[in-house]
Amino acid sequence: MTYQTITLTDAEGAATITLNRPEVMNALSTLMRAELLDAMKRAEKTARVIVLTGAGRAFCSGQDLGDRAKVAQIDLERTLRDEYEPLLRAIMDCPVPTIAAVNGAAAGAGANLALACDVVIACETASFIQAFTRIGLMPDAGGTYWLPRQVGFARAMGAMLFADKITARQAADWGMIWDVVADDGFAAHIAARAGALAAGPTVAYRGVKQALRQSYSNDLEAQLALEARLQGGCGQTRDFKEGVVAFMEKRAALFEGR
Repeated sequence: MTYQTITLTDAEGAATITLNRPEVMNALSTLMRAELLDAMKRAEKTARVIVLTGAGRAFCSGQDLGDRAKVAQIDLERTLRDEYEPLLRAIMDCPVPTIAAVNGAAAGAGANLALACDVVIACETASFIQAFTRIGLMPDAGGTYWLPRQVGFARAMGAMLFADKITARQAADWGMIWDVVADDGFAAHIAARAGALAAGPTVAYRGVKQALRQSYSNDLEAQLALEARLQGGCGQTRDFKEGVVAFMEKRAALFEGR
């Protein structure tokens, strides 16, 4: 499939989806959301890790509001339900690890698109803005779900009410993202991180994702039962057997992802 607003590449098990509308700071249009969903579904079938990033100077500036004369005609409820929700679910439920490589500003829905990924790594000059109240809206695209779980209620509330810019370093200090990397080494760092996950035990990673996601709604008994079930599955994989042999032989494991 030929995409108009994104690109999809795959190298050695690491798929990279790039938002490719740099002239509008990769604002999310209806077409881009549809293409992102399609690319996620395609990539998860063959890749062992998926990287989401932006072209140009921004990661994503959020919802594309388009022509000012047509703003009043936007059905935001339908857009969120029919376009954003399937995309966010595809990212959250993706069977392989997802990395948001935030290469610049991530604003509004763009910030929350990044936070939907399993790991967020930002360059030093990147920033995150819950910009919704600046245009008379409340945060959406999953932001009211992810942000308080990552930074706590007080910081999430302040970030959403004041719509202040949060620097990459501040986001890391708050626990919103995993890491901050200098701009000049950002691409190489992302490639190394993606490569490490692509060469890792994919089924075990899937178990990590599922267990952590469900831990928010499980009590201890349910979580222990889930861990036992998922670990049982990991124990039947070729990667577990290879991991044990490699440990005994004092060498690096060569995981196949199965």
